[in-house]
Amino acid sequence: MKQRKRTILITGGNSGMGKAIAARFANEDTSIVILGRDQDTLRATASELAPHVVWYQADVSQRQQVQTTVASIVEQWGQIDVLINAAGFVRSVTTDMTLDEAEQEWDAVLDTNLKGSFLMTVAVAPYLVRPGGRIIYISSIAAFNGGSRAGSTAYAAAKAGLHGLTYGFARELSAQGITVNAVAPGFIANTGFTGAWSEERIHSIVEQTPVGRAGQVNDVAAAVQYLASPEASFVTGEILNVNGGWLFGH
Repeated sequence: MKQRKRTILITGGNSGMGKAIAARFANEDTSIVILGRDQDTLRATASELAPHVVWYQADVSQRQQVQTTVASIVEQWGQIDVLINAAGFVRSVTTDMTLDEAEQEWDAVLDTNLKGSFLMTVAVAPYLVRPGGRIIYISSIAAFNGGSRAGSTAYAAAKAGLHGLTYGFARELSAQGITVNAVAPGFIANTGFTGAWSEERIHSIVEQTPVGRAGQVNDVAAAVQYLASPEASFVTGEILNVNGGWLFGH
């Protein structure tokens, strides 16, 4: 009998690392569903990776949108094999801000990066295949070092929170045959996070990186592909650093 295609659900799959992950899985015999807030980039990504990708517009920080979108996905595909939480962004939060402004930026970052991953996990978990389901969070080196410069506090806190989700849900779901892991990239060039960084800043980071180069989105996609594979069935509750040695021992 022909094996059923796996269904891969990727939040933030319309840009940056999320898009690279979608492209990686497009080379496999899979059904790929990408979620994002920007309809134009969703449509462009699906067209670029056709016929492997379909898209849904949704804000993962909004519970009702998450519920409705997941219900539509399950209605079409029945089961979900892999959930990859890649949606997120960074905004500067410093003590120089007014309290109102700092709270507003904090909430925006935490709502998408952390709360959105939590909502997606709880909404999707009942429909993940057992055994063989996979949940993967895209964290950051900032969860360990607070970011490479001042202003990264909200982002670092959100990504550290993803590690808590990884550990907590791994404890809950692993006995059901669902592994839960995270990938923590270091400096990844040419993304929405780093594309505008100065050459001086990039050079400084590369000098501190033992492998001697900047990371690429495909480095992250390869790590995700492994954690999503059947071969990773004995790996759960793991934070996989993909940073070229910029930080290790965590």
